[in-house]
Amino acid sequence: MSFPPKSLTIAGSDSGGGAGIQADLKTFASLGVYGTSAITAVTSQNTLGVTDIVNIPAKSVISQIEAIISDIGTDSIKTGMLSDASIVNAVSSYISQSKFEKVIVDPVMISKSGHKLLSESAIKSMVEMLIPISFIITPNIPEASIISETKINSIESAKIAAKKIVKLGAKTCIVKGGHFEGPPIDVFYDGKKYETFKSKRINTKNTHGTGCTFSAAIAAYIAKGEDVISAISKSKNYINSAIQENFLIGKGHGPLNHFYKQI
Repeated sequence: MSFPPKSLTIAGSDSGGGAGIQADLKTFASLGVYGTSAITAVTSQNTLGVTDIVNIPAKSVISQIEAIISDIGTDSIKTGMLSDASIVNAVSSYISQSKFEKVIVDPVMISKSGHKLLSESAIKSMVEMLIPISFIITPNIPEASIISETKINSIESAKIAAKKIVKLGAKTCIVKGGHFEGPPIDVFYDGKKYETFKSKRINTKNTHGTGCTFSAAIAAYIAKGEDVISAISKSKNYINSAIQENFLIGKGHGPLNHFYKQI
């Protein structure tokens, strides 16, 4: 018998299987981590876009989390789509009261197809309650711009945004550079120093779920005992390979291949 590392994802469900808890659980399994989930919303979506969102009551979200923590436990928590303020407040309060430290926050705001996934009040709650208890926050450029109230159009402005986000209370921040022209360059800041992570741009439209997968990979590696820089570096390698080996599924932005190592 063995005791595997464990990670909990608190996020929305993607009926198309490319993002959300589906992507998170695939990532956990691929990286040898036992995954659990608390569903915050049920989305009707495919590779072409989102057609409907039904939020789960905050009380039910917390009930799912309590069921997991009271029995199975977890070595890391990853938050994804927390679609309304009541869910953000409830999840943040629970994590804060539990004094859980290894919290990876993916501040999901807009879907790959451009559908808004987070209300204005929820963004405010995220800034005030969730970011201050985050161990690592992983915004893309549009999300980092909103959170930091900074226009990001260069590596230097990404550094400014990352520093502002850490000042909001996050232990560390990595601003993902996929929206930059040319090779993607991610900017990391831990309150003391900056690091950049550069990767080759892969020419494909099949990138649905990249943000979810990247943050889930970080959560998995943190659960396995890696330090922050190592977890990010290994997650970058994983996400790049999963994109490179993407699946040809659907008529729009297809998903990654989370199990490329096994195929």
